[in-house]
Amino acid sequence: MEKVDMLDFLPYLLQDLWELGSNPEDIINLIEKYMDTSEESNILDLACGKGAVAIKIAKSLNVKVTGIDLIPEFIEYASQKANKLSADTFCHFKTEDINESVLIEKNYDCVILGSAGNILGTPEETLHKLKLPIKPHGYIIIYDVCLRDTAKKEDIKYKDHDYLNYEQWLNTFSQSDLKLIEAIPNKKASRNDSNNKAIMNRAHELASIHTEKEPIFENFIDIQLNGSYDLKNSVTGITWLLQPV
Repeated sequence: MEKVDMLDFLPYLLQDLWELGSNPEDIINLIEKYMDTSEESNILDLACGKGAVAIKIAKSLNVKVTGIDLIPEFIEYASQKANKLSADTFCHFKTEDINESVLIEKNYDCVILGSAGNILGTPEETLHKLKLPIKPHGYIIIYDVCLRDTAKKEDIKYKDHDYLNYEQWLNTFSQSDLKLIEAIPNKKASRNDSNNKAIMNRAHELASIHTEKEPIFENFIDIQLNGSYDLKNSVTGITWLLQPV
């Protein structure tokens, strides 16, 4: 199969969606519950997508949020959305590789990584990198998926992600010198069906335009469906709130 960078097509594939990844309300609830915020508080949202989490945090809590994503179209959309919703005073967005951002950005009260996956490497590598931009007693909020106790790894359809179970996540946090403050299971997993329908429609449109790449877009659809199947049957999306020990 031809090698194609799907990042080039993500703006088209995801054009019908604003929220990409974690549930903004869960993140807002965790910040309100555990953090003493003010207008001087600053939060870093890595792989921010189109800015849904950053903008909703800024609007709800009146805190400064910096959102970073690699895709320029997403950053442009986020900036326009923040301006439209009068959140641009508190929100700042920029295009950057977050692997570089974690080495540059400093002194944040909280860092958020609201997209499951291996953008920053293994879970251990990811957690190490997420500690770098925060203050000594800052917080980490990360969204990822957890293998259910009743699930068997051989039943997993999405083979490119090595899901950890709850105990494995706890061990990973402990080995990374992080304490778990709270974990919130994602209760909006059902929205994946409507999201997938929108994404599949756009993938079919791309396949009709770029007929020579049709197998690549069909494979992308399979990956989406496999991930959704796992969310329904084998894994649970969880928003974790962590703090360095």
